[in-house]
Amino acid sequence: MRRMLMIDDEINVLQALQRSLRQCSFVDQLRFELFTDTGAALARAAQVDFDIVLSDFQMPGMNGIEFLQHFRQLQPDAIRLVLSASTEFETVMRALNEAEIFRYLSKPWAHDELQTVIGQALTRRDEADRIGVRSGRTTAQEIAERRLEADEPGITRVNWGSDGSVMLD
Repeated sequence: MRRMLMIDDEINVLQALQRSLRQCSFVDQLRFELFTDTGAALARAAQVDFDIVLSDFQMPGMNGIEFLQHFRQLQPDAIRLVLSASTEFETVMRALNEAEIFRYLSKPWAHDELQTVIGQALTRRDEADRIGVRSGRTTAQEIAERRLEADEPGITRVNWGSDGSVMLD
């Protein structure tokens, strides 16, 4: 199961995004986590790996570019997307250059475009994983363990007792 973090200060926008993506053929591969607070989203990113992150640009306290820069430090392999009502060239270029985003989506979004971009992001993440394996940076086992841990947190860790027994939580 893949994980996608979506953040926007408006819960209605997040719910609309989720509804749009529920119509995708690959929706059964995705687990969505929705956040309206950048601090909570970054705290979650420190705990769990995400394959894709979609951030609104205009948010109180921290804009989308700043959020995605922090996110990139925590999870450099996550595919980063930004969503904004702004179509100013400078804003788009800042997002591309400073946060190294994969795609910039405009509000309001077209359902077909959103679904296509998320599909492309999943493909890109798969390619990045394959490149990591080929370059020796990561192994197929590490990728499988990361995905398993994302689905079932704690499943890859065993707590051993001093006598060698397995300790259950």
